[in-house]
Amino acid sequence: MELPTKVLIGSGVISKLGDFVEESTGDRRVVIAAGSNVTSKVKRAVEAALHAEPIWVEVTAADTGNVDRVIAASSGSGSIIGVGGGKSVDVGKLAAFRMHLPFFSVPTSASHDGISSPFASLKGLDRPYSVMAKPPVGILADIDVIASAPRRLLASGCGDLVSKLTAVKDWELAHRVTGEYYGSYSASLALMSANAVLDRSKTLGRFGKDSVRDLVEALISTGVAAGIAGSSRPCSGSEHLFSHYLDMLAPESGLHGEKCGLGTIMMAKLHGLDWKRVRSALKNVGAPTGASQIGVDDSMVVESLVKASSIRPDRYTILSRRKLTRATAAALAKSTGVI
Repeated sequence: MELPTKVLIGSGVISKLGDFVEESTGDRRVVIAAGSNVTSKVKRAVEAALHAEPIWVEVTAADTGNVDRVIAASSGSGSIIGVGGGKSVDVGKLAAFRMHLPFFSVPTSASHDGISSPFASLKGLDRPYSVMAKPPVGILADIDVIASAPRRLLASGCGDLVSKLTAVKDWELAHRVTGEYYGSYSASLALMSANAVLDRSKTLGRFGKDSVRDLVEALISTGVAAGIAGSSRPCSGSEHLFSHYLDMLAPESGLHGEKCGLGTIMMAKLHGLDWKRVRSALKNVGAPTGASQIGVDDSMVVESLVKASSIRPDRYTILSRRKLTRATAAALAKSTGVI
C-alpha cells in the first residue's frame, strides 16, 4: 500500500505550505504545476509560505505535453506541487512519478478524488482512462480557498463521490463472476464517502465551510481507498467507463464528476439500486442529472452506454453482464431522465 503520509486541512493553512513541504523533504526548492487562474489567485500566498520563489509551470491542459513541460522544469528541484483542480494535480502527479520526486497535492477546488489517489487521468496516454502513478506524499487543503471555488466544481466533486456506490457494486459483481480480488475494507471506505453525499445532500449542497471540509475529507478518503486496494476498483466502475467514453465523444462537455454522476444514475438502475435517491442527491447539490445540462446529445449517451465496456475489456462490470444494445441503452437513459 502506498498512502499519503501527511494531510493538513483547515482554514488559512496555505500559509503553512513551506513548513509542510520542508518537514517531508528538507528542501523548499519546488516546481509548481498550476493553471493561470489559480496562479493569479494564490501565487502571493504560496510564495510567502515557501519563503522562496518557486518555478511556476502553467498547466494549459491535462495531457502528456504539459507533463513533459513540468518534467523539463523540475531539474534540481526537491519536489513537485500540483496547485489547483484536477488538471494541475494530475499533471504534477505524473511528472513527479516519472522524475522520482515527492509530490504534494494542494487542491483549490474539490471537483474529484484525484487530489489524493495514486492515479492520474490525462490525454495523450495509450489508454483513455486513469493510469497508476503514486499518491501524494502530502495533501494540504485550505478550506477558505476551496470554499471560494465555483459551486459547479464542488457539485462535480459530489458526483465523483456518489459514483463509488456503483463502482463497489461492480467490484462485488466481478468478484462473484470472475473471482477477482475484492477488498471489503477499501470498499467500505469508498461507500462511506458516497453515503456522505447521499445522506446529507441538502446540507452539503449549501457548500458552507463545514460542508466543504466534509467534501474534501470524503474525496481524500476515496483516494486512500484506492491506495489500500492497489487499484481504482473501489472508486471507478461502469459509471467511470461511461464517463471516459463520453470524454472521447464530447471532450469539452461537462466535468469529470458531472459525467460520472450521470453514469451512476443509470448504472444504479442496472444494479437494482435506488437510482432515484442518487438522482435526488445530485439535484440537491446542484449537479446535473440530464445530459442536456452539460451539452451532450442523446445519441452520445446511447453510444457511450453501448461501447463503454470496450475501453477496458479486462474490467468486469454490470455493462459486461448486461451487454446493452442501442435500443436498451436508449430505454435506460430515458427511464432515468438522463436523456
